[in-house]
Amino acid sequence: MMKYIFLLLVTIAGMLPLHAATVDTITVQSVRMSKDIKAVVISPENKKATSTLYLLHGYSGNYASWVQTAPHIKQLVDTYGYMVVCPDGGFDSWYWDTETTDYQYETFITKELIPFVERQYKVGSDRVNRAITGLSMGGHGALYLAFRHQDLFAFAGSTSGGVDIRPFPNNWSMKKRLGDYHEKPAVWNAHTVIELTHLVKPQSLQLFIDCGTEDFFFEVNNKLHEKLTYMNIPHHYLTMPGKHNGEYWARSIDFQMAFFAQCFQDQNAKK
Repeated sequence: MMKYIFLLLVTIAGMLPLHAATVDTITVQSVRMSKDIKAVVISPENKKATSTLYLLHGYSGNYASWVQTAPHIKQLVDTYGYMVVCPDGGFDSWYWDTETTDYQYETFITKELIPFVERQYKVGSDRVNRAITGLSMGGHGALYLAFRHQDLFAFAGSTSGGVDIRPFPNNWSMKKRLGDYHEKPAVWNAHTVIELTHLVKPQSLQLFIDCGTEDFFFEVNNKLHEKLTYMNIPHHYLTMPGKHNGEYWARSIDFQMAFFAQCFQDQNAKK
């Protein structure tokens, strides 16, 4: 599939439309967390989308982070014709359900956000019309949710993802959510992507993972790639020069969205 992704990128380079997709900010009530949560919804202009990509932000970000980091995402949505939803995942949720009632973001996305979006926008409600990816904390979150909810997602990815949290036990508020790593290693293992690969069922998920070679998450992404390869779990793995920053993500989203465009296109061709 990688050769098709590169062909798509070459093709769209000279085809990005001058007009842009419709960008809405919606509010979704989370009954589980007893609060309203915002999300950005990017819809292709003058075209009915049937598929949806859920695009997760990183640590300290919010629902608007992706359109600020990569403004051309609107043109990509118009070109590919599927909808993109960027939910607010909290400052430091890592997209887990934790013991505190105000941090139930796994439940929010899988049981509250997806049904709301599909009712509101009349997009496809089967798993082959859903994909999920994200950056950094959101890259971890996307794979974490996809591995645990293969009934919901057929396609998943990660860019610069924190796919193994254990080498960073004192960073990014994680021990506030999970406890101290040295006291609760089993809890940390249960909440890190690289320890959940056993959940992936044969031919269940199509995966695309990328990371910059100067990124502090580069080694953990390599380790995940090696483990997936060892376990014979098909996936696409791309490395490019780049750091853990917006400049890299504004570039990597082109590859991510091209991958999911090909996935959705292949599924539609089978119908």
